Amino acid sequence: MKTNPSWFSRMFGVNWQQVQAKVRYRILILTLLPILLTLVSLVFITIYWNISYTGKQLFMKVKADLTVANNTLVAVQNTQEKQLELVQASWEFQNDFRHIDENTKATRQQLDAFLAHKRDALDLDFLRLVSVAEAAADPDLRLMLPKIQDDAATSGLMVLAPNRLARISPTLTETAAIDLVETPRSQKPDKTVETRGMLSRSLLPIMDADGQVSWYLDGGILLNRDMRIVDHIRDLVYDKGTLPERSIGTVTIFLDNTRISTNVPLHFFPQDNQSRGRALGSLVSEEVKQKVLVQGQLWVDRAFVFNDWFISAYAPLEDIRGQRIGMIYTGFSESPFIHNYLLNIIELGTILMLVLLVSGLLVYRGAYSLLQPIERIHHVVKAVQSGRNLRIGSLGLERENELSNLAEQFDRMLDLLQRRNAQIQSAAEQLEVKVEERTRSLQEKTDELQRNVALLNETRQQLVTNEKLTALGELTAGIAHEINNPTAVILGNMELLKYELGDQAQDVEEEIDIVIQQVGRISTIIRSLLQYSRPGEFNAPLEMHQLTPIIEEMLVLVRHSIEKQQVVLNQELNASYPIQVNRPQLLQVLINLVVNAAHAMDGQGRIWIRTYDWVVADEPIGVKIEVEDEGKGIPEEQLGRIFDPFYTTRKDGTGLGLSLSYGIIKRIGGTIDVTSTLGKGTIFTIGLYHQAKEDQINLPYEGLHFSGGVDKKMPGK
Repeated sequence: MKTNPSWFSRMFGVNWQQVQAKVRYRILILTLLPILLTLVSLVFITIYWNISYTGKQLFMKVKADLTVANNTLVAVQNTQEKQLELVQASWEFQNDFRHIDENTKATRQQLDAFLAHKRDALDLDFLRLVSVAEAAADPDLRLMLPKIQDDAATSGLMVLAPNRLARISPTLTETAAIDLVETPRSQKPDKTVETRGMLSRSLLPIMDADGQVSWYLDGGILLNRDMRIVDHIRDLVYDKGTLPERSIGTVTIFLDNTRISTNVPLHFFPQDNQSRGRALGSLVSEEVKQKVLVQGQLWVDRAFVFNDWFISAYAPLEDIRGQRIGMIYTGFSESPFIHNYLLNIIELGTILMLVLLVSGLLVYRGAYSLLQPIERIHHVVKAVQSGRNLRIGSLGLERENELSNLAEQFDRMLDLLQRRNAQIQSAAEQLEVKVEERTRSLQEKTDELQRNVALLNETRQQLVTNEKLTALGELTAGIAHEINNPTAVILGNMELLKYELGDQAQDVEEEIDIVIQQVGRISTIIRSLLQYSRPGEFNAPLEMHQLTPIIEEMLVLVRHSIEKQQVVLNQELNASYPIQVNRPQLLQVLINLVVNAAHAMDGQGRIWIRTYDWVVADEPIGVKIEVEDEGKGIPEEQLGRIFDPFYTTRKDGTGLGLSLSYGIIKRIGGTIDVTSTLGKGTIFTIGLYHQAKEDQINLPYEGLHFSGGVDKKMPGK
């Protein structure tokens, strides 16, 4: 038989693997297993009997209780008929009725006073004398007239609206009104007050001297708020001793699905078996309503009654026309029975554990002589596992005993195992020495291979750089030759134009100066291209400058380009420390960064230019420049290549702007870093020292093979 080890461990708090490893426990389990199965089967059979047979008996009882309730309701109507007959037969009624034909007002008043007295004495809610004409004109009484046979009374239930209740007695309207209460598991009511009333009504014909019906005695009770019937039924079927302790029996009369007469408690306190209030105006559960009210069937089952589960029985109530107008209910709370079921299961479980415990002790004591040698063998096995050199030796048993033979074979096996372990240990030591020698040799060869690979990569990168420089040198030389001639012509013609215009040149002097300035910028760019391809031939002179004037000049140069794109340029110029730079080259770098930032936004946006002193250990060493945009950002895979020459993501770009800017900054020992976030923007940060790094001014340009060193941290705006 397979047992779930995790289940066993949770239930008994022991390790199942350890239990299986001990023979004594296995013998104990195998011995107790039949007893356990027998007792568990007994428990489950008992539970099945309780649920099946006791449950059926409970449903039979509640159905019988419902029959008693129905019969009691019929008996109430029969009692009403007898009460009307007694009123008719009384001497006072006969004496006053004999003179009623005289139509004297005094006689009718005496008769009405007599009927009011009898109404109170008989606990009726209304009792009145109605003429044949009045009965024929009353739509409610007209329903009862066809059911009268001979001079016998007839009775039935009916539901009346407030205006019809008022025609019988004004007090009935106030008594009938019941506030509705939202109830769990029932449909939400569509009104707040139930104003209709359910009557148990009886009608008795009164004969005149000629044997003809001339009057009717109309009497009955209003079931709304009338607790006498439901309490009487409860006392009949749920007397003391008929239900378990803390169980309550309840009876209810429903108008449609609303409790109008009930002893279902609002609150029940089991500790003193007392109820507080009645659940008037609460609703029946929706499933009961559908089966009993809508389908007209009997309900005998569990049901949710107001706020708890009850063993319940419901039957529909019909009015005098045979239409369903409500329900009658009997039931008792389910929880005490469930409590008793659980108590029985706990008692059976306790008995089961005691029987198992006693049986286990008896089996353990009986098998002790068999288990003692096994315990000795187990002790030696555990000692050998921990590294100790022990043997089982003699167990004090006969030589033919199976356990004695097992111990002898086990000791021989341990001796053989000890010799084998010594041999394996010697071989392992030799193998370890050889492995160390081979590993050392392999590590030396790996280091040499890594050095060779690094040298190869460096050589290949240098070859690529030289090829690019050679191609770029030829290209820029041709470009410089072709562009320098047109720019010289433009510059000469602008000087001639300025001379020819004379004083009139003042009107366009600013535009002429800008053209001349831009032609000079073209010459500077051509010179920068030559410098990019042959950096050693163009060592621009460095001078001390304040950074703010250079920034302001750059803003003038890029003004027209920025305004066309409707870009807002914000300035935070706080740098005050002078720096050693070449002014035109730094202008070229800044213009390139600002124009690139504007292109990155493809329309409206903002650009920030920030400058501040570069301070290390409380000492200024230079300045820093930040150019930030709120463009689309640079993807992670492209961020490491943006300073590579000829690499560009724009259709009209050359891929030289950032490479040239990087080379200019690096040649004077500065730093240039970039951080970018997709969808938010990019920040370029330039660091310039107070004194340019002289040891780097004449170094060859490294930008051609730049692919790393870019700060890719998220920008902090």
